[in-house]
Amino acid sequence: MDLFPLYITVKVSLIATAFTITIGLVLAWVMAKKAFWGKGLLDAVIMQPLVIPPTVLGYYLLVAFGRSGPVGGFLEETLGIEVVFTWKGAVLAAFISSLPLFVKPARAAFEGVGADLENAARLLGKTELAVIRTVTLPLAWRGLFAGAVMAFARATGEFGATLMIAGNIPGLTQTLPIAIYDAVQSGDYRAANILVGIITLFSFSVLYVAGRFSRVRL
Repeated sequence: MDLFPLYITVKVSLIATAFTITIGLVLAWVMAKKAFWGKGLLDAVIMQPLVIPPTVLGYYLLVAFGRSGPVGGFLEETLGIEVVFTWKGAVLAAFISSLPLFVKPARAAFEGVGADLENAARLLGKTELAVIRTVTLPLAWRGLFAGAVMAFARATGEFGATLMIAGNIPGLTQTLPIAIYDAVQSGDYRAANILVGIITLFSFSVLYVAGRFSRVRL
């Protein structure tokens, strides 16, 4: 049985999760600690992947990052980066799909850190960055970890948006969920059962780990 889908799924999920954590930390902190006009609108945009159909999300990405799209055209002409029908497209789909699953618990974790502790650190002369590094992050780490685990799990199971923007190219963009769909369509139920077993075991493990660290203790 071809194990490439397992390899590409792990690769895509790890890279997507790295982007999710990096960008999601900033978004979650801003949403938790800052008041600004349009905050509700930004929150709605971030949470959109949770409510719109994955194929619709994939269509939006395809339009934006295709060769004739505003972002895709710029990337290809200036940087020589192709996104559509490459593993990079799969990373993009996994990142966008998993971002709200990290931001939501991360925001809650940041909101759970008492402002009095942060203000005390500021009174001691610490810069805002130092306050975040020495007070906010250490106290919020459980929620951040749980969010990261859930984001990784979501990236691993992404199907609809990935199929739209990355396609189903064996040996190039075929992830585990797409390989399962292919196996069922071709009648190869042995391969489908093995792949389903792998992803099911992984999902149970993720939920267990996330459950252990989902409670933020200050």
